[in-house]
Amino acid sequence: MNIDRETLRLYAVTDRAWAKDEAALFRQIEAAVRGGAGVVQLREKELDPGAFLEEARRFTALCRRLGAVSIINDSVEIALAAGADGVHVGQSDLEAGRARALLGPGKIVGVSTHSAEEARRAREAGADYLGCGAAFSTGTKSDAKPISKETIRAVTAAADIPVVAIGGVSRGNIPELRGLGLAGVAVVSGIFGQRDIEAAARELLELSKQL
Repeated sequence: MNIDRETLRLYAVTDRAWAKDEAALFRQIEAAVRGGAGVVQLREKELDPGAFLEEARRFTALCRRLGAVSIINDSVEIALAAGADGVHVGQSDLEAGRARALLGPGKIVGVSTHSAEEARRAREAGADYLGCGAAFSTGTKSDAKPISKETIRAVTAAADIPVVAIGGVSRGNIPELRGLGLAGVAVVSGIFGQRDIEAAARELLELSKQL
């Protein structure tokens, strides 16, 4: 396993909707890390591959300078070319075993899961951590339907790797995730949609320590 539970306590996922340009996005990322995010996932759905790679290289360098783990959403090719720490794939993206084969043993592979069976398959394929959700209703992904707390508990019990809850996570609902075996939370608008991103991250980190 290439990442520990402590690092995953607060996992920030970027969203361009909250940044007017790339410079603003990088200022937001820096604020999130300074507030306590141990991992940052760069998520870009609209950029062409060339622009995504250029941004990913800058992102990786920033995370390395700040001491945070850099994860690229969906694209193993971009993650490799940018020198990022790893990649996160969904169930409809590149299969986890293929991602592991392409990245090699020293990089991080994260996988989105929605059931205990998906969790077991991801672990067997070489995943280092799992994202589980949607934990709550979310506007970030309109097709993401919330799963039950029982399902989250089943996912954390199914694989001996860290699991983070994702989807609609905010300062107001993190307490509802206590006792489910989670290592941490992955947050989008609860960090990047806030006026004071560093302060928001700091508060989320403290709340996640109570999981």
